[in-house]
Amino acid sequence: MKLIGSPASPFVRKVRVVMAEKKLDYDLALENVWAADTTIQESNPLGQVPCLEMEDGSFMFDSRVIVEYLDTLTPVGKLIPANGRGRAEIKCWEALADGVLDAAILIRLEMTLRQPEMQSGEWIARQMGKVNAGLKAMSTGLAEAPFCSGNHLTLADISVVCALGWLSFRFPEIDWRADYPNLLKLFDKLSERSSFKDSLPE
Repeated sequence: MKLIGSPASPFVRKVRVVMAEKKLDYDLALENVWAADTTIQESNPLGQVPCLEMEDGSFMFDSRVIVEYLDTLTPVGKLIPANGRGRAEIKCWEALADGVLDAAILIRLEMTLRQPEMQSGEWIARQMGKVNAGLKAMSTGLAEAPFCSGNHLTLADISVVCALGWLSFRFPEIDWRADYPNLLKLFDKLSERSSFKDSLPE
């Protein structure tokens, strides 16, 4: 398998962490979707990463689809329950973490791709409201538990830590570490795993 993506993308990182935890071999093909010479639409018509090239030459996207598929390939380190309430809970955590990222990425695009006079303060504030509400919900949901769901690592934890890591990378002014010490405790614990160390955003 070949994973197409950018080392700066939190969604690519989520897939990389899952692949490492599942002990799956793959090649990483770096792709800058914003470059003039990008060829990403040959793999994903939506022009986004991550994109997974399969052994038969077909392609799979986006990160939620990819990680769900990867979890079926081997019983090692099962990350998503097969069905029922537990499965829905994990997917809700993933949706929450991804939603925080979606809002933060929209802020970044507004602030980096538009001229200052064209930027909408109202739009930025609206998206930042989603980020802050999402962080609060993560903290409330985690409470004092060792993991987001259950008593072992799941996709919920991977999604949350990848989101927090990207916020620290791109938005250091959002002081979630001070505001939510329980999230910091989870973040610091999982950051010691090689799967997270080897996929730091850059």
